[in-house]
Amino acid sequence: MLEKCGGFATFTELYRLVDTSRWGTKTAAATIRRIVQQDAKCFYRIVPGQWGLVSMRKQIEGSGADARNPKYTHGYYQGPLVDIGNAEHYMTYVPPADRNRQYSQSKLGDKTTLRRIYEFTGQKILRKAKTVDTIWFNCREMPDSFFEVEHTTDIQHSLDKFYELQDFNAKFFIVSDLANKAHFDDLLSYSHYREICKRVEFRDYAWLYKYYRLKMEVSGMVL
Repeated sequence: MLEKCGGFATFTELYRLVDTSRWGTKTAAATIRRIVQQDAKCFYRIVPGQWGLVSMRKQIEGSGADARNPKYTHGYYQGPLVDIGNAEHYMTYVPPADRNRQYSQSKLGDKTTLRRIYEFTGQKILRKAKTVDTIWFNCREMPDSFFEVEHTTDIQHSLDKFYELQDFNAKFFIVSDLANKAHFDDLLSYSHYREICKRVEFRDYAWLYKYYRLKMEVSGMVL
């Protein structure tokens, strides 16, 4: 099955690709995860949530099409945020420039529910909000959560956005590699961010995919 996807896929894609109708189990998704995670001779983890065939490792890495490539990084991690938001019945938004980003085997724009951001504030602040990587809006068309994905260490740029959006009763999240947590904590200690330091939360990639998997299973989207 993985050969058809270029040798790599997310668990969500594997759930859809593998025919488990004859397995005689109600926990097919868990069985697939166990097979992939325990068979190190056949499968290797590329990043949290994405696995590849050992036999095609050179081809995968040579193509630059997996989630470690910066070209795909934002789409790969924005995708689960959009899926979770949709599952929790929020309206989901990503900037226009990100809609063609690769979300594993699909486009990020195929997942979002909003083509244009709600005009929930004045144009000056709205221009800033339009650049946030992922936004969840509630049924009153107001922002519930803002997410910034930072694969590099440019976290300060994201915090500056949150600073400008602090007057809204919304949650702020930085999604990044766990290795960037110390840098995040250091930045939040600056007096400049005193007014938002207790509102911004750090979520690492492993946490994101664990929460994503659980949320999708509960919602019935990855059975």
